[in-house]
Amino acid sequence: MLSIFLLIPLSLMLFVVAIWAVRYAVKSNQFEDLDNASQLIILEDRQERRQTIQAHDNAKASAENTKHEFNSDDSNNQQVNSAEVDATLITNRSTNHNTDSDDNPNI
Repeated sequence: MLSIFLLIPLSLMLFVVAIWAVRYAVKSNQFEDLDNASQLIILEDRQERRQTIQAHDNAKASAENTKHEFNSDDSNNQQVNSAEVDATLITNRSTNHNTDSDDNPNI
């Protein structure tokens, strides 16, 4: 008989806590979408992985494009630089006819 005086109030408190827990779960929308919640985690992971792969592919493609542009710019620059050097040499040869007498006026 003594145990009933202890167990009845304890069970009533446990019942009140259970009612409060269910009410809190309903108010915080825990039961809003029961069908898609389990699939949402997988779908978000797939979408994140897809975005990561796309970003990696885009970075790789842009690096290759930059490399090709850099190589084509280098070849163009080399052609331009060799043409500039040739033009400079021709100009220096044509203007350096009297450099000996100009540099040393005592001769």
